Parts: sequence; C-alpha cells; structure tokens
Amino acid sequence: MGGIRTYRNLIVWQKGIDLVTKIYGLTRNYPASEVYGLTSQIRRCSISIPSNIAEGYGRRSTQEYIRFLQIASGSLFELQTQLQISVNLDFIGKDQFAELENLTSEIDHMLSALIYSIKDSST
Repeated sequence: MGGIRTYRNLIVWQKGIDLVTKIYGLTRNYPASEVYGLTSQIRRCSISIPSNIAEGYGRRSTQEYIRFLQIASGSLFELQTQLQISVNLDFIGKDQFAELENLTSEIDHMLSALIYSIKDSST
C-alpha cells in the first residue's frame, strides 16, 4: 500500500471521521422524539463508515479487507438515504443536505477506487 502505514493515513478514513463529526453536529438539532429513531440510526451508520475502513485495514486478508470496505460503502448508501429522509421531513435544510451529499459522494468515489485498486493489485 505504498506510503500507507496505518489506516489513519487513508484520506478516505480521514474524510469518514470528518463526516461523523458533521453528522453529530447536525443531529443535535433533530427533534427529541427522534433520539432513538432517525438520530440514532444516522449516527450509527456514519460511525460504521470509518470504523469498517479501519477494521478491514487491520485484517490480514485482501478478501476480508475488500469485504469491510464494501460494508463501509453499504453504510454510506444507507446514510445517504437517511439524509434524504431528513431533508424530506424538514429536519435539515437543503444547503446542509447538499454539503453532506457532496462529502458522501466523494467518500463513495474514494471507497470504490480503493476497492478497485486492491482488487487490481491482488491479481
């Protein structure tokens, strides 16, 4: 993995951490009635993204690493869906949604490229 000595050096992991921080700030303003619903779900899937990147990196198998990156990708898509629901319910504004949509799209592209790179280098 070239100059990558730890998962913390992966820009996609760093952006995932940034996303979690933004999500926590955003969901502080969600209705109290959603604390065990949408708020909890959004937070959990945002945390899942960098967590699975890190866990996969720690596995010593290429196939397991790819599997964990795919799980992170699935959590990302789940988060995008929940953010769409949030904007539809007026829990977040369209500007906030657009900012997060851009960040999640960037992470999606980075995850896809990393998966492709790992698959390509293992053949």
